[in-house]
Amino acid sequence: MGRANAGKTTILQRVCNTTDEPEIFNGEGGKVCMVECIQRGYHNVGDELVFKSNPRFVFHDSCGFEAGSEEQFDMMKEFVMDRAKTTKLDERIHAIWYGLCPTP
Repeated sequence: MGRANAGKTTILQRVCNTTDEPEIFNGEGGKVCMVECIQRGYHNVGDELVFKSNPRFVFHDSCGFEAGSEEQFDMMKEFVMDRAKTTKLDERIHAIWYGLCPTP
């Protein structure tokens, strides 16, 4: 999670040793259209981002908070709390990165 253009996807690409864009799936496993996902500020934190080169890692991306509403922040908080409460290991969050852009 973090500000828009903070380099969140770039960090994930480095972790997975790839330059490919991630595939994005909704909670039911259906592929999400990339046109919706590349629009600035559009991210559903419940969608799963997976790189073909390393499908064992599943990532979730939040909206950039600097332009987001309190509602968007609350949605992210609820997602994190729900995942923290689950007993299913494959639905738990194992790491959270918070990225900040340097101010000019």
